[in-house]
Amino acid sequence: MKMIQNIPLRQIDLSDETFSVNYFPDLHRLRSSIEQIGMTQPVLLRKKLDGYQIICGFRRISVMKELGESEIESRVFEEKEMEEFRLFSLSLQENLTTRGFNIVEEAIALKKLIHAFQIPPDTVIHTFLPLFSLETNEKILNTYLSLAQMEDEVKTYVLKEGVSRSNIRRLSTLASEDRIAVLSLISPLKLGENRLREALTLLEEISRRDHCSAREIVRRPEIQAILSRKELNPPQKAERVKKTLTDLRYPRLHQLEEAFEEKKRNFNLPSRLSLHHQSFFEGKGLKVEFQFETMEEYRAILSCLSQLMNKEEFKEMIQSF
Repeated sequence: MKMIQNIPLRQIDLSDETFSVNYFPDLHRLRSSIEQIGMTQPVLLRKKLDGYQIICGFRRISVMKELGESEIESRVFEEKEMEEFRLFSLSLQENLTTRGFNIVEEAIALKKLIHAFQIPPDTVIHTFLPLFSLETNEKILNTYLSLAQMEDEVKTYVLKEGVSRSNIRRLSTLASEDRIAVLSLISPLKLGENRLREALTLLEEISRRDHCSAREIVRRPEIQAILSRKELNPPQKAERVKKTLTDLRYPRLHQLEEAFEEKKRNFNLPSRLSLHHQSFFEGKGLKVEFQFETMEEYRAILSCLSQLMNKEEFKEMIQSF
């Protein structure tokens, strides 16, 4: 490797991504840093017949070109000086030292190690997973490899929303078209980790039971109607989508809920008095809740409860639920 030298940017091939693992880089912060203090570390290049190949420094080179610079400080390897796997390892080590990687970049790096550089999975598990502070087991490796294979829209969602490994594995079980369809459902809902797990699990269970694809479920009119309602905010849409999926998953439970609500409506209960069944209708018994602020409201509620005792429909409800 030669000493530091200035290399014309026009001679550097930005399209060659052999050693790149960049995904969704924060170029704004890097640009501000370079504008204020300049380059603090030379990029690594490899000499090729028709110019230079980037080993490490893709982001810095892109920013320097945007700033209108004509050359960049570089350390240059000769074309046959070092094998590509060692150069890639060098790039990973330097980036880990200077900036680190996001979860998608880690996935891309692991995929390249196995598929581009033909490193045995066992070696990747025990040598490279620790570099990313990941547990050294096959399940973790396969999770990241599955993420690397996903569509860019899904990768971006995983990165921005901080999706957990367990939910990445759930997404990985879907076909590509199903994943994109599911993304159109979950992305606007701004789901937290638990809500995302619930939605993916319900979709999986409905799909398996009804022998249909996830995209067919997502495209159902009742779900699309919720997503199209502009007056609802994301949490409200999320709650309604969850209920719709739950109803689809547990149709018997949905029927019981509808029957219960219909009977309850017939009682014309005051707004401060509510009647509830056991959770998921597991077990017998009803629960009454009420609120009051004045003695008059209290008497009215007691009167309503007293009248319920004489209604045959209420007695039947007690026996049914």
